[in-house]
Amino acid sequence: MTARAADRTRYNRATAHLDAPLAVVDLDAFDDNAADLVARAGGKPIRVASKSVRCRALLERVLARPGFAGIMSFTLAESLWLARAGFDDVLLAYPSADRAAFAELAADPKLAAAVTVMVDDPSQLELIDASRAGGQEEIRVCLELDTSLRLLGGRIRIGALRSPLRSPAQLAELARSVARRPGFRLVGLMAYEGHVAGVGDALAGRPLRSRAIRLMQATARKELAARRAEVVRTVRAVAPELEFVNGGGTGSVQHTAAEAAVTEIAAGSGLYVPRLFDNYTSFSARPAALFAQPVVRRPGVGVVTVLGGGYPASGAAGADRSPVPYLPEGLRYDPQEGAGEVQTPLLGSPADDLLIGDKVWFRHAKAGELCERFDALRLIEGDRITATVPTYRGEGKTFL
Repeated sequence: MTARAADRTRYNRATAHLDAPLAVVDLDAFDDNAADLVARAGGKPIRVASKSVRCRALLERVLARPGFAGIMSFTLAESLWLARAGFDDVLLAYPSADRAAFAELAADPKLAAAVTVMVDDPSQLELIDASRAGGQEEIRVCLELDTSLRLLGGRIRIGALRSPLRSPAQLAELARSVARRPGFRLVGLMAYEGHVAGVGDALAGRPLRSRAIRLMQATARKELAARRAEVVRTVRAVAPELEFVNGGGTGSVQHTAAEAAVTEIAAGSGLYVPRLFDNYTSFSARPAALFAQPVVRRPGVGVVTVLGGGYPASGAAGADRSPVPYLPEGLRYDPQEGAGEVQTPLLGSPADDLLIGDKVWFRHAKAGELCERFDALRLIEGDRITATVPTYRGEGKTFL
């Protein structure tokens, strides 16, 4: 029996009393993945990206482990909710225009001490000030550095369109704007190199493209390490009490941790290990989050149909954004239908061994987003469900 077949046996046994659709997290795999992240971080703390987890119970579990410290959140409303729930170090990874939430933040000393907001433009500071509604608490601020790789004099750009701040001089100027403005304190810098951390470099059946990606990433790491170090030196000259410099992501943990200028690493997807993280040479890990759909039809030889399953991930549309049939091994989509809203035909010889009501297990393309489809996660240890915990959705929270 293969390891995957053994996992299928365990998951089916653990959930035999439950009807699909349902979602599970294999805690043995989750904990192994957490340990791998810590080992790759080489002693630097890992800030957990909440958008890749979206479950308070699992955020608490991983933060209880040595090597993890703090949360990287994705909306200001989420940040305040987490801070009220007892998480005392929440870095908002994206700028916000939520005026009502800024008013709450500026009026509450506990929230203001726990939450750090992201800015990359003086206009964002003005929006926060205009939103205070009388609240006078000091707002903790982090600046974001554009990490994109520029080639041929800037004519080629590789990397996400995020911050407009690229040069040390630009970061220093905004740092001075924060320092001059009453009611704000600059505490951190962030730089997310998504073109390194979030792009697999070992694409199955595409050796030339994989080699090109590895070359690009090696060039990007070298360029960014030098520029990030200079940015940190320049900003520290303005804000010598800077508390943290955050960088990295699941796919680049060990590379980013090697930079002396970086004090902490961000990661989250490496806990669940969705399908987009299968194609890396820098690490391998165990899929921990899966969902099951029930077989509801048997249209013919080598075909079964499961209920629903069309849960695409965000990003540029493409086949890699669809969930992947995972267990039993050997199933694939009908290319004419793909993953459907209410039904999904699956092809392959394993279909002939599946009965009406049997479960087919899938992996989502991206971490965290699966939790927007399910209100609970069944936590599996061995071949037993040991807990059922709510996702953000299960707690009535839909932040985006």
